[in-house]
Amino acid sequence: MDEMEEELKCPVCGSFFREPIILPCSHNICLACARNILVQTPDAESPQSSRASGSGVSDYDYLDLDKMSLYSEADSGYGSYGGFVSAPTTPCQKSPNGVRVFPPTVPPPPQAQHHLLPHTGVLPPVPRNSCLTCPQCHRSLTLDDRGLRGFPKNRVLEGVVDRYQQSKAAALKCQLCEKSPREATVMCEQCDVFYCDPCRLRCHPPRGPLAKHRLVPPAQGRISRRASPRKISTCTEHELENLSMYCVQCKTPVCYQCLEDGKHSTHEVKALGAMWKLHKTTNESGGLLADGCHSNGQLSQALNVLSDRATEAKEFLVQLRNMVQHIQENGVEFEACLVAQCDALIEALNRRKAQLLSRVTKEHEHKLSVVRDQISHCTVKLRQTTGLMEYCLEVIKENDPSGFLQISDALIRRVHMTENQWGKGSLTPRMSSDFDLTLDSGPLLQTIHQLDFVQMKVPAAPILQLEECCTQTNSATLSWKQPPLSTIAVDGYILELDDGNGGQFREVYVGIEMICTVDGLHFNSTYKSRVKAFNSSGVGQYSKTLVMQTSEIAWFTFDPASAHPDIILSNDNLTVTCNSYDDRVVMGNTGFSRGVHYWEMTIDRYDNHPDPAFGVARADVLKDVMLGKDDKAWAITDGGISKGATVGVLLDFSRGILLFLINDEQQGPVAFNTLEGMYYPAISLNRNVQVTLHSGLPIPDFYTPGESEAAGSVC
Repeated sequence: MDEMEEELKCPVCGSFFREPIILPCSHNICLACARNILVQTPDAESPQSSRASGSGVSDYDYLDLDKMSLYSEADSGYGSYGGFVSAPTTPCQKSPNGVRVFPPTVPPPPQAQHHLLPHTGVLPPVPRNSCLTCPQCHRSLTLDDRGLRGFPKNRVLEGVVDRYQQSKAAALKCQLCEKSPREATVMCEQCDVFYCDPCRLRCHPPRGPLAKHRLVPPAQGRISRRASPRKISTCTEHELENLSMYCVQCKTPVCYQCLEDGKHSTHEVKALGAMWKLHKTTNESGGLLADGCHSNGQLSQALNVLSDRATEAKEFLVQLRNMVQHIQENGVEFEACLVAQCDALIEALNRRKAQLLSRVTKEHEHKLSVVRDQISHCTVKLRQTTGLMEYCLEVIKENDPSGFLQISDALIRRVHMTENQWGKGSLTPRMSSDFDLTLDSGPLLQTIHQLDFVQMKVPAAPILQLEECCTQTNSATLSWKQPPLSTIAVDGYILELDDGNGGQFREVYVGIEMICTVDGLHFNSTYKSRVKAFNSSGVGQYSKTLVMQTSEIAWFTFDPASAHPDIILSNDNLTVTCNSYDDRVVMGNTGFSRGVHYWEMTIDRYDNHPDPAFGVARADVLKDVMLGKDDKAWAITDGGISKGATVGVLLDFSRGILLFLINDEQQGPVAFNTLEGMYYPAISLNRNVQVTLHSGLPIPDFYTPGESEAAGSVC
């Protein structure tokens, strides 16, 4: 509650608010203080002239413009609200040109102030063309004929101030003590009696018929005793009418007379009570609703988010305070080690020892200074956040719908703005508590003058950046980074992958880069990957293991890089022909050594019995002879192939066999078996043939893959 006190004080007089009014900028000010800071503008800039020169924009349009201009650096600082019109050429209060400041009036005693306005309803006359500047945001407003009466009163804030002052009053006494009343410790809401502990045990036992009574702290009981019934709010435009509706477009409570006059006749209006419940969510004890409740008060929802930020901030402060202790402990330990090493050296080391101690002390003080500054900054922000939260909770307890709705939007914005201040990075330590320096005591005496700190620690484990790690077909891309607070030098990284079948890890990359793409992996396989860093002191720990899945189906094209020069490719390397009468070989750009794969090729042109061959080959197959003429390829030739035919190739490494299909009919039982190693799709053809490849196809329905008899080899 103490941290909320700044929210309850007037920015002009510095005291608790008395009869606060709400300015168009959503800030509050005492009514008497508003009177004291009025200024008068020249007659040429009267409200009537400004309104007459307008372009037909309503007062509520000016309200929206004024709210938007609050964040504009180029804005003139003037706006309007309701009956207050903009004066864009009026100098602000800080400027002496064209502005006459009224001499401050002597405010009457507090008792007189409380009786002057509420009972008589009359303010002293306000000079014509008066202007009021908000003391917090320096927004300037020109008053209309109603003067300060046109500003709505903030009854919610007034009620919160009253409850806060009551809670700070003298301690309540027990009502049942006979001679010298003791300080009350509880109050029974049903009995309406304050008890001290002895009297409570004697007169209000915890068992029996009184066991179900609710006992509350004395301060809460005092507030519930003095809680006044809901005040009936009246319209500022029609003082005899009660506020009963809410204009959604203008975001303000209105009366029926406002609707009849036509000012809000075309606007969307809703019941005041319904909008009150929409903007406010409380349970019976005044706290925030649980997730399962039916209402969704906007202020309560925003406050829940801010409350989570405050909780994180408290935990962060604990972390920072622990860091201070760790820094101090590490600093003391480091200094002791340094002194022990320096004392063991000859006198020639003493001059250097003083320099090194000074350096360590500076590092120690720098770390402490940074962390303490961050603690101080975070403490101030947390105190402001907690104060705002307590103030908002007290506002939620108010039972005045119109008063609540007048300030709810502004509080929601403040809560969101305060929540944004706890953005990304604000709850991250700015300094590490470790001293990453080690004294090397092994140099010779003649090098004492060059003695300095050297880094003797191995690097920390890298952090895999999951958002940048991905797989595509049979390739995997991995990215990593060093821990944020690590200052240890890194000479390079080692990336390791297993074989995709639960086997041993193997190195696939060694270098200084922190991103790597590994090609040639098995399709439809699950790989585990990890990375570690190294420097001159050794190799650090592994990162967390990342599991990655390659594509289930193999998509590939013909490979122009490995094709014979006579080969002609088109259709994104899916269609192939040749400009030679001799057979030339072209292979796919993806090799297989594990799993079951199926692809097809359609015959687009077939002239003069060209005798093409279709199958698989090793990477070093001859490219200028028919496929299958050497021991590097396995293929099918002819066999009823003609224009428009479809040749299918099925490669099953689990059984080590190769099958061929022509127009969906299997050609024999098994074409080849005992296949092991890496194989690429391949064909050989001449200029009389044109073929189009179709990859990424499912296994034919007639075929059932077999179980693997041995672990596949590594790509």
